[in-house]
Amino acid sequence: MSDSDSAHESPPSLLGRLLFGSGLAALALRNLTNLDGRIAYADAKGVPLADKLVPASSGLLLGGGLGIGLWKLPKLSAASVAAFFIGVTPVMHDFWAVDEDSRDEELTSFLQNLVLLGAAIAFFKRARQN
Repeated sequence: MSDSDSAHESPPSLLGRLLFGSGLAALALRNLTNLDGRIAYADAKGVPLADKLVPASSGLLLGGGLGIGLWKLPKLSAASVAAFFIGVTPVMHDFWAVDEDSRDEELTSFLQNLVLLGAAIAFFKRARQN
């Protein structure tokens, strides 16, 4: 077995997992502790069943973040995080459809979510290799 093969059998960096996972868990907890505000924002963006989808999607993010951080069910955890960002990003941060005053903030949030989606995909790929 080569060194690169054994590297794929161990979990990714503990520090990287904890930073990524705890950041996602913190975002999810912020959503859940301000549920009425998040639901109202999603409603304003035209999200159907926002009162059901906002807590459900925040739960995906929380579970996925914790799972990646602890490296428990890592494929499911990374897929949950990816599903969150794939579903949420184009709907909630539609910078192309907002007025000029909101465009810069929405573009920043959109790009940040793309970065986090990329990391979730990388964790998923790594989990598939284990």
